[in-house]
Amino acid sequence: MRKIILLAPLAVLLLQPGLAFGQAKVGTAGAQFLEIGVSARAIGMGEAFLGVSDDASALYYNPGALSLLTQKEVVFTHVDYPAGIKYEFIGFVYPVPSLAGTIGAAFYALHMGDMPVTGYDFADGNGQTFTARDYAIALTYSAGLTDRFSVGLTVKNITELLAQYKATGWAMDLGTYYDTGYRNFKICMAISNFGPDMAFISEDYPLPIDFRFGTAIDVVQSEKSRLTAAVQASHPNDNLEKYSVGLEYWFNDIFALRGGKKFNYDYYEEGDFGGGLTFGAGARFNFSAYRLNLDYAYQDLGYLDTVNRFSLGFRF
Repeated sequence: MRKIILLAPLAVLLLQPGLAFGQAKVGTAGAQFLEIGVSARAIGMGEAFLGVSDDASALYYNPGALSLLTQKEVVFTHVDYPAGIKYEFIGFVYPVPSLAGTIGAAFYALHMGDMPVTGYDFADGNGQTFTARDYAIALTYSAGLTDRFSVGLTVKNITELLAQYKATGWAMDLGTYYDTGYRNFKICMAISNFGPDMAFISEDYPLPIDFRFGTAIDVVQSEKSRLTAAVQASHPNDNLEKYSVGLEYWFNDIFALRGGKKFNYDYYEEGDFGGGLTFGAGARFNFSAYRLNLDYAYQDLGYLDTVNRFSLGFRF
């Protein structure tokens, strides 16, 4: 009976993709770079990662899980998008027993090369160039309120640059993490990018606030193998509800294979089952008190082509 009760939320979420509701408000929020996933491991699982977060990428996905980390950890991610657009993420986690929790810092950057200035009279450019950059700096604190429940808070400073124009603002993330104690079954919630509107030149625009609910459970547990299944639902303020499912298989806690599926994302063609599929792999190398993580993910972005993503993590 206990198993049925614990698995009921998982079954409900798996049925959700066909029950989408709400109203699309595409283009009504700015600072969209804040919605770019930072972990190749998470992307490989379709970003159904809220209930899985157990590394430094929790700085982005679920600050409530950060208190679970008992060692210092740093993570780097690099992404090459089409049209020469690049994305970088750097995160650092530092447990502080004197504060009864864990602190962390992160840097996010979306950037591109110089672009020619064009207009009606000079479609090929006028010899001048401009650039665009978005970046954010974030600080996080997470603490365990009990041996199974923890919370975390992140504060971000956000900057968007376009030629000589600049917009600045701030936002907060709040995350919770609950371990039921059964097969690593986690129930988690998070709200991200909650803050006041930003202003660009003379226009105000809201931030991409997102409320997420996710669960994860180990469906296989053995001496050499572990298979984790995860589901996640997202309710953004600028689009319809979105859903993700993902799997992660570890062999000997050294090598991993991942797969995922994203539902209701507007850069995929309707009815295209292949759209939204993600795949990934990873490896862990343990050196006494140190651990090196290498992760790769492949993501099909539909109209925007495919993207390869790499992450490097070091725990010490």
